Amino acid sequence: MRYLTNTSKKRSHPYSLSAVALIAVIGLSGCSDDDDDSPTPAPVTPTPPAVVMQTYTVTVTNLTANQPMSPIAIASHGDDVMLWQAGEAANVALEKIAEGGDAADVAAIEGITSTVNGAGILMPGMSETITVTLEEADVANLTVATMLVNTNDAFTGLNSYDISMLAVSDSVSMRGMVYDAGTEANSEAQGTMPGPADGGEGYNAERNDVDFVHIHPGVITMYDGLMDSVLTPSHRFDNPAVSISISRTE
Repeated sequence: MRYLTNTSKKRSHPYSLSAVALIAVIGLSGCSDDDDDSPTPAPVTPTPPAVVMQTYTVTVTNLTANQPMSPIAIASHGDDVMLWQAGEAANVALEKIAEGGDAADVAAIEGITSTVNGAGILMPGMSETITVTLEEADVANLTVATMLVNTNDAFTGLNSYDISMLAVSDSVSMRGMVYDAGTEANSEAQGTMPGPADGGEGYNAERNDVDFVHIHPGVITMYDGLMDSVLTPSHRFDNPAVSISISRTE
């Protein structure tokens, strides 16, 4: 009897044992823990925009014959701020300028963003140029004020002028009238004026005049028949008494 022997080769499984093991390892690695231990990146703080500055020069010229002017006071502020208004009572900051040439209180007025003062007394016929540097966001209006020191309460300047429309290299020129603060009687008497013609009192909190701002009527001298006056004809002044130019340089 013949025995038949199966001589066909045994077919191997399409996946070998080693391949199955590798797939298992890959599968396990793909099912790792969902926890992510990597550090959370710090939030990025945006860089603030650079502050843009604008620079202006203010030149003030004393046009009077014999009225020295107190150190020039310049204030920057919004368009809703007025240092003075004709027909209305002077605030204390203006009263201190008009009676004693002291501008220290201007900075405390609501709405004032910055102040700068001149170097000293501005003598007749002389000019002073003052630099004002402002952040672009603060550029709006400028006010200039100074006292005619051989008077009781006369002042002049420029009230709330809009500089926001000035381009670099633009300039404007104006002239200022003389105002009476209305806070002190214009006696021109000895001891009542702080300037060199008298060397008397400056600011006094008592108000003994009409108590509203108006165009100054001019001074009266001893030669005009006011025997108590210590002023001479040289102390008279015409309007305008001051020239002011503003230039944007940057």
